[in-house]
Amino acid sequence: MDRLHLFELEDQPWFPRVLRDAGTAFLELAARVAGHSAALAPKLEETLAAAGEKRIVDLCSGGAGPVTEIVDVLARRGTEVHALLTDFYPNEGSLARVSARSAGRIDWRREPVDATRVPRELAGVRTIFNALHHFRPEAARGIIADAAAAGRPIAIFEVIGRDPISLVGILFAPLFFALSLPLLRPFRWVWVPLTYLVPILPLFVLWDGVVSCLRIYSPRELRALVESLEPRDRNAFTWDIGRIRLPGPPAHATYLVGVPRSAQSPS
Repeated sequence: MDRLHLFELEDQPWFPRVLRDAGTAFLELAARVAGHSAALAPKLEETLAAAGEKRIVDLCSGGAGPVTEIVDVLARRGTEVHALLTDFYPNEGSLARVSARSAGRIDWRREPVDATRVPRELAGVRTIFNALHHFRPEAARGIIADAAAAGRPIAIFEVIGRDPISLVGILFAPLFFALSLPLLRPFRWVWVPLTYLVPILPLFVLWDGVVSCLRIYSPRELRALVESLEPRDRNAFTWDIGRIRLPGPPAHATYLVGVPRSAQSPS
């Protein structure tokens, strides 16, 4: 199946923030419950070591997603790293809460950050978890090109795909959302009637979930994005694109990693 760039509600500037925040809070909870962080952490740890970095600049963080768990997993593996969470539409309540309980490992930026034009003063490995699919190919290329032009390492991960297992799993998202609503943080009472009386939020989660699966970039498409970079930028990096086996059902994450050759130790 070719990638389909349908529209997600949370991408629309007119979409109410209170609804968008419910979606990002649900994704943050789902990331913790699914336990994918332990599967992604080794590849990120490898990237940090290759780049000689101890700092992550997370783009498109939403409600924080898997970053909090990954930072904890890395610490248990002996790799202490500091993460800065950023987003074009920062979920201020969720990001502030995650930062406050992180024992100083996680901070967040209040000002919007465009992933295609990251402020140069934000140094570290740029990460994107489960968000590249929000961007059309030209913008996705722009994200990678901006990192390359700035000489910043980049690591992109997606834990869903255009496979039947992902699509079937998303069909249960409205039920999972309704069951997990009391656990979402920071909790908002307005979400209750929008879930149990008029199911706006479960339908929003279902629609955006299905569309997300259809928008995912395959490894082949990620390689095409890298190949479209200016030769000067493309050749200045070592690129690693592939898949990571996830726990649970037979599913895989897709990843793209780019590390400046100048940052790597001679072998």
